[in-house]
Amino acid sequence: QVRLVESGGGLVQAGGSLRLSCAISKRPDSEYAMGWFRQAPGKEREFVATINWSGAIIRYADSVKGRFTISRVNAKNTVYLQMNSLKPEDTAVYYCAASTYGTVGTNRGEYDYWGLGTQVTVSS
Repeated sequence: QVRLVESGGGLVQAGGSLRLSCAISKRPDSEYAMGWFRQAPGKEREFVATINWSGAIIRYADSVKGRFTISRVNAKNTVYLQMNSLKPEDTAVYYCAASTYGTVGTNRGEYDYWGLGTQVTVSS
């Protein structure tokens, strides 16, 4: 069973940084893209960033471009999200997801495995 576990969330002041990690146990049999999504209270889960297997293709939501960096170390079965210049509007539960569909998508439906999420709270 593919399992994704996020860590690294917490409380930080506006302007601060956090680094999220997503550890993948029993990774999918095929190459897979990894994505980060987030969900704020009362809002839909939204795309944040995605990276393909090799790391050559990376996409970001406009709201985080220039502040967040996604990366992965396949040998460690881990994907990271470095978040800098955090804003209160970044407050959400952050989820990592894996896609074996061969796409590097921004839609939830393009991902077939999900973690349980980690809370990020940015105070003003």
